[in-house]
Amino acid sequence: MESIVSRVLDQMDLTILDLLQKNAQISNLELSKRVNLSAPAVHARIKRLEAEGYIKKHVAILNHEKLGFDLLCFVFMSTGLHQADRLHVLEETLESMTEVLECHCLTGEYDYLLKVACKDRKGLEIFIRKLNEMGISKIQTSLALRGIKDSTVLPLQG
Repeated sequence: MESIVSRVLDQMDLTILDLLQKNAQISNLELSKRVNLSAPAVHARIKRLEAEGYIKKHVAILNHEKLGFDLLCFVFMSTGLHQADRLHVLEETLESMTEVLECHCLTGEYDYLLKVACKDRKGLEIFIRKLNEMGISKIQTSLALRGIKDSTVLPLQG
């Protein structure tokens, strides 16, 4: 697999990334007007930014509550695992679990933090049982009562 070396981003790249992260559906034509470049030049920059890994993917962010996922949970867990191959299997399993929206390896008291969406308490109970079957040594679950800020926008400009 060929490795692509990323170069330093210029202000135009940062502006394009900022506009795209706020509205991924913006057309190349509209984007070109906003950054004062031709549409083909904007398209070429976007393709380069994708190839260099600055743009991971384009997605629609769904409203979990409207779709019936009433519980948004944060699950802290410790594994007690120290073998790299077993940790790799655990991480692959967590990555494949549809309830897991995010998974982060941590420093400190817990090994992992999961952001989990469940339809209801029964769904959460089933999810926690799955974790217990995987040999997780310690689990602490916190339910989000309401969201204060939910953003995917990085502070690229100013």
